[in-house]
Amino acid sequence: VPLWKSLNLDLNELEVWTMGLWQVCIAREEGAVECRAHGSFLALPPELRVSRLLMCLSNGLGLLGCLLAAPGLEGWRACEDKPGLKRRLLLAGGAVFGTAGMARLAPVSWVAYNTVLDFWDDTIPDIVPRWEFGEATFLGWFAGAFLAASGLLLACSARST
Repeated sequence: VPLWKSLNLDLNELEVWTMGLWQVCIAREEGAVECRAHGSFLALPPELRVSRLLMCLSNGLGLLGCLLAAPGLEGWRACEDKPGLKRRLLLAGGAVFGTAGMARLAPVSWVAYNTVLDFWDDTIPDIVPRWEFGEATFLGWFAGAFLAASGLLLACSARST
């Protein structure tokens, strides 16, 4: 999603620029959207390079957490005769979900921090437009918080069984 940062040009109100981890897009007033992938991985700023890796890691950990926790849930009959195994699967799924949440919150917060630093940089003249938070930044914070909370809930539910 190329909505991590957005840029509205005061001089040209017909364009809205958006930047994501994988591409930069320009939305024009007539409805046309033109997107271009970032030229090179090594040419990206360090926060975008690390954010790409951590977001992919978070997605993989979230899937692994689902696969681990599913057999340990009450409705599943896979490990019904082994309550100790169900409990360990829930704990492992909760730990993996919590790790996925932290892996999601770190890059989003780092990109947001650098956006704020660039926005309030005194060395840049006031006439130069500045990047602002995009919708994906807020979605990333909510997703990371929900992943971490789900990991905590799974771990707590494993304790009570």
